Amino acid sequence: VVLEATHSKQGRGQANVKAKAKNLRTGATTILSFTGGDKVEPAHIEKRKMNFLYSDDSNIYLMDSSDYSQIEIDLSKVEWEMNFLKENLEVQVRMFQDEILDIELPANVDLKVTYAPDAVKGNTTTNPQKKVTLETNFELETPMFIKEND
Repeated sequence: VVLEATHSKQGRGQANVKAKAKNLRTGATTILSFTGGDKVEPAHIEKRKMNFLYSDDSNIYLMDSSDYSQIEIDLSKVEWEMNFLKENLEVQVRMFQDEILDIELPANVDLKVTYAPDAVKGNTTTNPQKKVTLETNFELETPMFIKEND
């Protein structure tokens, strides 16, 4: 996956493109350089819609709702996404040559706030934030008006 790219042309020389790319299999980031005649073959990444079922100590389990087949994905591939996964949430699984690369969350996920401390009155001059806990046990900073069970 290309993370960023810059195009440059210097004087009479040939234009080149420098791209920062991430290998979805290994997670490694590399910088690549291309000149005018270089060609890159696109990767054929398959996306399948699946529903999150549950997780254990080492894997998450997803089900394809079209044929009810189940797959498991190593937790190390979805550490960040685990903060937003709840039961039956539909996600996209990205695969390359039958190898599971990662999952893609929907743009919006509705999660309940399970813990939110009370707002402190008078502390409104500098856009105050407070730390709340979501139903997935993920903690994040939110505006002061967010309450428990929101």
